[in-house]
Amino acid sequence: MTRHDHVPGRRATGVRARAARTAAQAVVLALVAGGTSAFAAMHKDVTVDVDGAEVQVQTFGRTVADVLAAGRIDVGDGDLVAPGLHEAVGRDGQVVVRHGREIDVEVDGAPQTLWTTALTVGEAVDALGLREGVRLSASRSDSLGRDVLRVSTQKTVHVVVDGQVIDGVSSGATVRDALKDVGLVLEEGDQVSVPLDAAAVDGLVVLVTRAATQGETVTEAVPFAVQEVEDPSLVKGNRVVKNAGRAGLRTTTYTLDVVGGVVVGRTVVASVMTTEPVDQVVRVGTAELPDPSTVAVEPGTAQALAKDMAAARGWGDDQFACLVSLWNKESGWRVTAENRSSGAYGIPQALPGSKMASVADDWRTNAATQITWGLGYIAGRYGDPCGAWSHSKAKGWY
Repeated sequence: MTRHDHVPGRRATGVRARAARTAAQAVVLALVAGGTSAFAAMHKDVTVDVDGAEVQVQTFGRTVADVLAAGRIDVGDGDLVAPGLHEAVGRDGQVVVRHGREIDVEVDGAPQTLWTTALTVGEAVDALGLREGVRLSASRSDSLGRDVLRVSTQKTVHVVVDGQVIDGVSSGATVRDALKDVGLVLEEGDQVSVPLDAAAVDGLVVLVTRAATQGETVTEAVPFAVQEVEDPSLVKGNRVVKNAGRAGLRTTTYTLDVVGGVVVGRTVVASVMTTEPVDQVVRVGTAELPDPSTVAVEPGTAQALAKDMAAARGWGDDQFACLVSLWNKESGWRVTAENRSSGAYGIPQALPGSKMASVADDWRTNAATQITWGLGYIAGRYGDPCGAWSHSKAKGWY
């Protein structure tokens, strides 16, 4: 038999080959694992608030536009999207979409068409810039329907009666309503220079001619006084009627001097103030505005969302600066901020927090829901964020 000699190099070569294969397999596994982690990291579960209803969208997209495309949510040029379409979205991000539409509005009897993204009557009226003293055909909290929204704004009216002029304010739709608002009572037979059912307009002048009386008792209107009160809850330069004035009534009894059937003289026997006039109180703003240049907003945050939503209401950087100061003080912009003693909750510190359920059921955790409610509350109660901030500084709450 022939003996085969042992070759040491052959065994070493086999070991190295197996080691190389093992290393290659490890590299492949590492790449697969790394790719899977990166794939998972790109996955997002985004909450989209579409006209007050929540939609959960799962996507691997990077921007708001990608999220809306994945959720098959269409938006147009006149719609509100916050954050903006080209902004990045985090893994647990949230997006607000308000679809715009045309509604029919009558302001002081004048018809017009308004394009709005508002959900409620109050939001639509705020978008018109009409906040103080308006009368509406529906409640501010009602959902915005398809019926014509009728708005009657506050107007200055001038009533010439009993030898004097009464300057008042009214948000009545007709002359009849305006006279009632300023406290003027018409007697039977009195005549007015403008039909009572005519539309009331700003600067309205009404001449009232009293009916001739055969008796000795006359009822006369008594003008009201106007008081101005400094108000730190209003920005400087703003004036708002806090309490509308109402004319009083004085009843005067006369004796008549009659000669040949003609009254030649009258003598006062008694004069009684039957209804006291009510002073008109005007709030005069004294508050200073925060400096908008000091506010820096980080993209993707609740503040960024609030800035877009405030801008949709027509509030600029100055108003947003007030909003930042206000909610910094109230909650530090924390969605879960809670005042355990009072029960106030969320970014706007709604009291109680359950009030925000009027916007959506996720009011405990969704910044968009809380901001929507908070901006509506501010608009309805203070007109704008600077009004709310000034009141907070003066009173400690808003």
